[in-house]
Amino acid sequence: MKLSSFLLRIGAACMLLSGVAGTHADTDSPIAATTTREQLASAIDAQIQQPRFDAASWGIAVVSLDTGRTLYAHDADRLLQPASTAKLYTAALVLDTVGTDYRIPTQLLATRQVVQGRLEGPLILRGMGDPTLGTPGTNMDWAEQLAAQLAADGVHDVQGDLIADDSYFQGPQTGAGWEARDLQSWFAVPASALSVQENVAELTVAPSKAPGQPALLRLDPPGTLAHVDNHLMTSARGTRSDINLYRAPGATTLYAFGNVNEGAAPQTFKLSIGDPAWYAGTRLREALERHGVRIHGELRVHHWPQPNGEDLGKAVVLAQVLSPPVMEILERGLKRSQNLYLQNLLQIAGVKAQADAEQSGDPPAGFLSSDAWGIRALDGLLDRIGIAPGVAQIVDGAGLSRQDLSTANAMVHLLSYLAGQPYGNPLRDALPAAGVDGTLEWRMRNTAAMDNVHAKTGSMTHVRCLVGYVTTASGEHLAFAIMLNNFVRSADEPSPSRNLDAIVELLAAFRGRS
Repeated sequence: MKLSSFLLRIGAACMLLSGVAGTHADTDSPIAATTTREQLASAIDAQIQQPRFDAASWGIAVVSLDTGRTLYAHDADRLLQPASTAKLYTAALVLDTVGTDYRIPTQLLATRQVVQGRLEGPLILRGMGDPTLGTPGTNMDWAEQLAAQLAADGVHDVQGDLIADDSYFQGPQTGAGWEARDLQSWFAVPASALSVQENVAELTVAPSKAPGQPALLRLDPPGTLAHVDNHLMTSARGTRSDINLYRAPGATTLYAFGNVNEGAAPQTFKLSIGDPAWYAGTRLREALERHGVRIHGELRVHHWPQPNGEDLGKAVVLAQVLSPPVMEILERGLKRSQNLYLQNLLQIAGVKAQADAEQSGDPPAGFLSSDAWGIRALDGLLDRIGIAPGVAQIVDGAGLSRQDLSTANAMVHLLSYLAGQPYGNPLRDALPAAGVDGTLEWRMRNTAAMDNVHAKTGSMTHVRCLVGYVTTASGEHLAFAIMLNNFVRSADEPSPSRNLDAIVELLAAFRGRS
């Protein structure tokens, strides 16, 4: 499901949501198998030299994992925007820094004593970056689990406040270079250390029974947005609906205005939750009440950079739930290209990098945010594996930033490194499989690439990328990076993704050797 497009007005601070659905058009043509490198190069050239790509930029690298030789290259040293294929850099960092088996805790903490079932101070809900909290199959009932553990330990009375604390990550909850107009959308949610239900809410808009009445708005889950200011009216049948949703960056109030046709069917919009920690706190408080744990104080939220009145270094863990292993989180994030998962994992790696630097006694001067610490660690990793700063500049964990740059050669170098690691095969399997699952589920079906190609997709306005692994018809294992930038698509043209797929299908059908 795609969120309707945003229209940017009155500068970067004003985001309006319109109800225009997107379309997708593909053309199918048979891919002929080639047997020589020259034939393969000619077939790939035919894809990228189409007149509609004259003003666009391609960067392509194909390298054999078996021999190390380059099978095909086109502007492979040109810096281009990788979009979500940048998630592969984040995956490399997280696996190198945190490992495959680490589970992220979410904890209930106390800084005061518990005496005869009474906590003589606040109860702190401490998030440490788990992006899967409250998702199907993974601690969906996390609040119930925490409340049940607390009650089972005999705690029934909290004399202080309930504090929802997401200050484990230091720095803004948006990645460097994220566009302001995206921040209301489900794909650019706050990267909070206390995230729940992927920080996404669904707002369904429906007309009321008579013109002139306010439209009906329904949130799922209820209570995910702190305040909705509804000025959206029901208009007469036959009028054109004009649904507008606006929330200023960093604000918690959503404004709805415009009109919706009396006869219109309900429309659902996926929105980011403005304050995930606050919503998590409301969920926990309700669960505590159900388990007989009474909170005498208020619900408070502690965000960075607010000063913390509680010494968490001396806190006692009263209850906790654990995330799935990091490799499973990576698989979920890479298959679906889930931005929150990878941005949170970058910050988790950053927290560890900061702790390691402080322990070594040689931290850099000045403040660094958690994601900046993560990028610093990534730069160190890339230097160790031979990827120079001039060929890869990554500034966020998700690939949402227009500031991210990489060459196709750098991407293939990274893939070659990852393939040689102990986690190489699990990581390959964590990528979308062509024609099978993830963002490639409906692409390259009934071709030699189906269930053969494992690759990360990348898509932004004017950008299409595909980076991953394929085995040729002759059994050779290849790493490839196909990057298309600066392509302006006409309304009647097929998707450029079809050309990227055709190139990969040519690689899968290739009967020669490098």
